[in-house]
Amino acid sequence: MRIVTTVRRWEAPRPGVVGYVPGAWDMFHIGHLNILRRAREYCDTLVVGVTDDHALLTGKGRAPIIPEHERLEIVTALSIVDHAILDHSFDKRDAWRAVHFDVLFKGDDWRGTVKGRQLEEQMAEVGARVHYFPYTVHTSSTHLRRAIGAL
Repeated sequence: MRIVTTVRRWEAPRPGVVGYVPGAWDMFHIGHLNILRRAREYCDTLVVGVTDDHALLTGKGRAPIIPEHERLEIVTALSIVDHAILDHSFDKRDAWRAVHFDVLFKGDDWRGTVKGRQLEEQMAEVGARVHYFPYTVHTSSTHLRRAIGAL
C-alpha cells in the first residue's frame, strides 16, 4: 500500500467528523461536484482520494482521460476540499489507515450492490461507516466517454 499526500500538505484533521470521498474524478463534471458538496455538509474535514492512473488501469481495465496529477490539482483547487490524496488502492481500508476517516461517502448507485456491501463490511472492520448520496444519473464519466467516442 502506498498512499501519499500531494498538492496540499497533510495536517492533523480538525476536531469533529473526518469524511473521505474516493473517486477517479476523471473528466470532472456536475455529478462529482454534487457528491463533494453533499459530503462537505456532513463532515468537519473533507478528504478526497484521487485514484491513481495505475490503479484505474488495473482495476477498471482502462486508463483515465485526464492524468492523475491534473485530476488531483482540480480536486485540490476546490474550496470545499480540505485535503486531497493520491489513492493507490481500491481497498479503502488502505485509505483509512492513512487518513483515519469516520465516514466514507459514495453515490447511491453502490447501495445494495456486491461492491457496496463489501465496502460497508470493510469500513465496519475499521470503525468507519458508509454514507450514500443520490447519484447524478444524467451525467457520468461513462456517458462523457461515450459522447466523445473514447470507450
